[in-house]
Amino acid sequence: MSQIEAVSDPVGDRVGKPVAEPVIILKDIRKKYGEFEALKGVNLEIGRGEMFGFLGPNGAGKTTLIRILTGIIKPTAGAVLICGHDLLAAPDLAKGCLGYVPDRPYLYEKLTPLEYFDFVAGLYSIPHPDVLKRGEEMLRMFTLWEWRNELIESFSHGMKQKVAMSSALLHDPDIIVVDEPTVGLDPKSVKMVKEFFNSLVQRGKTIFLTTHTLSVAEDLCHRIAIIHHGNLVALGNLENLQKLSKSPGSDLESVFLKITEEESELPPHPSTQPGKLV
Repeated sequence: MSQIEAVSDPVGDRVGKPVAEPVIILKDIRKKYGEFEALKGVNLEIGRGEMFGFLGPNGAGKTTLIRILTGIIKPTAGAVLICGHDLLAAPDLAKGCLGYVPDRPYLYEKLTPLEYFDFVAGLYSIPHPDVLKRGEEMLRMFTLWEWRNELIESFSHGMKQKVAMSSALLHDPDIIVVDEPTVGLDPKSVKMVKEFFNSLVQRGKTIFLTTHTLSVAEDLCHRIAIIHHGNLVALGNLENLQKLSKSPGSDLESVFLKITEEESELPPHPSTQPGKLV
């Protein structure tokens, strides 16, 4: 089988503008669990105002990298820079730039949404009036305002996802990390979330998105990285990924399947090598 060629991808190829200054820099990120190496030296630069998709099969290393990026776990080796702050050396400054929406919301379900927002606001020292204003804006946007005084334990999964997304944005972070943003949402809510993400990017926010719903990534993302067996094996916009997989005109699902099936025969993508960021 022919080898997939590495193709670099400036965001400007798709959105008509050059790559902005990077707000996320991952330098040779490695993570080992005993003898198992979950991440094998991942390098990435993600620019301000970029909608970046991070894809991979189950067990590829996505969750491990997200946990490292959000400061939940530490890498075995490598460095993470968030808005210029070293995540290990200055965790408070780095994490203050991030909002994180996990695929399974972890909420205090004996609280109402407004009470939960007050709790989250305390973590970021957000003044109470600002919490009320921002919280109302988010709940109205997600059609949850009438539920503001109800306990979260009575909510559906989709409603909890909306509360989690709202709380992650209370402190107006520059970067939003979103894991499976559309799980549990009805079609109307999915459309609304897509439009909301696009509006955030237009305001200069950066979104790091991972999902198994490849149509969402295809619709939204400026660039997409594919990880497999702990290696970054592809990076680019859809046109570039089609070239990588020699699948012109194919949708992202077809491209993804071909790249991950062929990856075992290929060397790591050049962007995984120190000093060769794409």
